[in-house]
Amino acid sequence: MIGQFADAVTRGVGDMTSSVTDVFDPTLRLGVTGLSRAGKTVFITSLVANLIDRGRMPAFSAGARIDAAFLQPQPDDAVPRFDYEAHLAALTARDPHWPEGTRAISELRLSMKVRRGGMLSGLRGLRTVHLDIVDYPGEWLLDLGLMERSYEDWSERALARLAAWEVPYDAASVDGAAKLEEPQAQRLARDYTAAMQAARTAGAYDLTPGRFLLPGEMAGSPALTFAPLPPGEAPRGSLRREMARRFEAYKRHVVQPFFRDHFARLDRQVVLLDVLGAIRQGPHAVEEMRAAIADVLSAFKPGALGWLMQLLGARRVDRILFAATKADHLHHTQHARLTAILEAMVKDAKARADFAGARTQAISMAALRATVEETREHEGRHVALVRGRVLEDGMPGREVALHPGDLPDDPAHILTPARRGARTWPEGDYDLVDFAPAPLTLRRGEGPPHVRLDRAAEFLLSDRL
Repeated sequence: MIGQFADAVTRGVGDMTSSVTDVFDPTLRLGVTGLSRAGKTVFITSLVANLIDRGRMPAFSAGARIDAAFLQPQPDDAVPRFDYEAHLAALTARDPHWPEGTRAISELRLSMKVRRGGMLSGLRGLRTVHLDIVDYPGEWLLDLGLMERSYEDWSERALARLAAWEVPYDAASVDGAAKLEEPQAQRLARDYTAAMQAARTAGAYDLTPGRFLLPGEMAGSPALTFAPLPPGEAPRGSLRREMARRFEAYKRHVVQPFFRDHFARLDRQVVLLDVLGAIRQGPHAVEEMRAAIADVLSAFKPGALGWLMQLLGARRVDRILFAATKADHLHHTQHARLTAILEAMVKDAKARADFAGARTQAISMAALRATVEETREHEGRHVALVRGRVLEDGMPGREVALHPGDLPDDPAHILTPARRGARTWPEGDYDLVDFAPAPLTLRRGEGPPHVRLDRAAEFLLSDRL
C-alpha cells in the first residue's frame, strides 16, 4: 500500500510538466480496448484515416474546425508505434484483407490544427490538439481483474472456466504438495495454455492470464510458468507454493506496470465488443462476454475531474464508448436491436461509470463497411439482406447475399437464456458469417466507408476540439 502510494506521488510529479504543456498544446489520450476479435486494429486505422480525410464524417461536428490533421512521432519512446500505414495499405489494396490483430501494445499520435470557436475566433489563430491513441491486446485486458485475487481464488475460477467449456486439463492428478520440479511446472504451464487456446476457439472470453496467449518477449520466463491447481497443502519448496509465488510475480511485474503506465493515464476509453460473434457462438459465449466486461470495467477509474486537478496531473476516464462492432453484417433495420442488446450486456458496468461521473454511450458501428444492403422479394414479402464476400478459411471467398435472422425486439430474449446456461438459442441459431473487406475506390478527401464512426468520434473528441 505504501509503495503504491509513493509510486502514485512520484508519477504525479513527473506528469506535472506534461500537464502544464497540455495547457498550450492539449493532449487527449484515447484507449482502445476490447475482447478478442472485436476489431481494434481496424477501428484505429479507419478512425485516423477519417480524421485526416473527413469527407465521410458528417456527424462529427468538430470536423469543420480542423484545418489539418497529420501524424507525428509519439511521446512514449519505449512503446512501439502503431503501424498505421501498413494496416491502411491492407484495407485499401487492390485485393484487400484484414490486417493482423493486436499482439502487443502500441501507440500513435495524430495532431490536429484546430480553429478556435467563439466571437473572437478569427483573432486567436489556430491551436494544436494532440490525440494519442493507445492500442493493446484484448487478451491482456482481463488481467486487470487479477489484481484483487489470490492464487487460490484464481485457480478455483480458472479450473471452473475450463470445466464449463468442457476443455480437458488434468490438474487433479498433480501432487501440488510435492517438491517443485521445473520440467513439471513448464509442462503444466504449456498444458494450461493449450487449454486456454481450446476454450477461446470454443467461444470463451474470460481467460487469464492474458500473456499466456500472447506472451511477447516474456515467453518462457518464470512469471509466465505457472498454472492453476486444486486447493491443498503448500509446504515450503512445493509445486503449489511456487505456483502461488509466480502468480504474485506475474501481477507485480506484468499487470501492475501495465495498469500504471497505460491505463492510469487515459482520458477517454473505447470498449469494442463483437456482440454478433458471441451470439453466433451461443448463449454461453454471450454470458461470458457480459461477465468479462463487467470485471474489466471495475479496473477503470471513471469520473469527471475539475480543471485544477487536471492541471496538477491527475487523469481519470471521463467518457467511455461501448461499441458493438461489425454492424454492417446486419441490415441497418436491425442496428437498433443490436444496440439494445449491447446496452443490456454492459448495463452494470455503465451504471458504475455513470455513478462515478463519467459519460457513457453505447452504439452499433462498423469501422470499415464490408457489405452493401439490398432488399429482395421472397414468398410474397420483402426481405432485408446484406451482400459481401464471405471469409472462407481466412481468405475472401464467394459473394453472397443473406438474411442472418432478425434479432429480438427484447434483449432479454438473448440475455435470459445466456444467464440460465442454455446451450442453444430457443428460436434457433443466427446465420451470421464473417465478411472480407470490399475493394475500395476512395475519392479525394474521403476516408474508408464506415457505419457510425463519425458518431463515435463526435462523442469521444468533439468537446475537446
